[in-house]
Amino acid sequence: MDTGLLLHICCGPCGGGCLGRSEMIAPERQVTLYYSNSNLDSAEEFERRLEPVERLAEHYGLQVVVDPYDHEAWLEAVSGFEDAPEGGERCRRCFEYNLARTAALAEERGENFATTLTVSPRKSGKVLFEVGGKWDNFEAIDFKKKNGYLLGRNFALEHGFYRQNYCGCEFSRRSAGSTEGKEK
Repeated sequence: MDTGLLLHICCGPCGGGCLGRSEMIAPERQVTLYYSNSNLDSAEEFERRLEPVERLAEHYGLQVVVDPYDHEAWLEAVSGFEDAPEGGERCRRCFEYNLARTAALAEERGENFATTLTVSPRKSGKVLFEVGGKWDNFEAIDFKKKNGYLLGRNFALEHGFYRQNYCGCEFSRRSAGSTEGKEK
């Protein structure tokens, strides 16, 4: 049997486009969701996005491990790149921060890991795969394939998941012109 998979999950809508797709993850494989999102601009947003993740996990009968929220540590990781354009160096550093935390837990558990971030058309799979490739236990699964984003969007609508219109940090909120997360 394959090793377990620790799946870094950013939100319910993205997770809905990744799970239940046997062409991406074998159905018999043990998957654990890892909610590591200290990049989110507030503890309230962290909790707001966690709720659909927990509902998604319940739907698929999966465990969720929650990484404690530490926005100050994340801000330190992206320091100096606050004004970088969306998709630029700040985002790379954000990916490195979240995937390093995921990699460490996956190694501790003797598992491989992947990320739901690859489902978003707003995230560069190339950059995510470069960052994740730093760890031997990273699986470069491209969840965008075969309409992954659309599947996630539809799953979120069907299940009434909160959908946001910015990545999560205060810098992406500013560049999206968002004052309240609504659509993703």
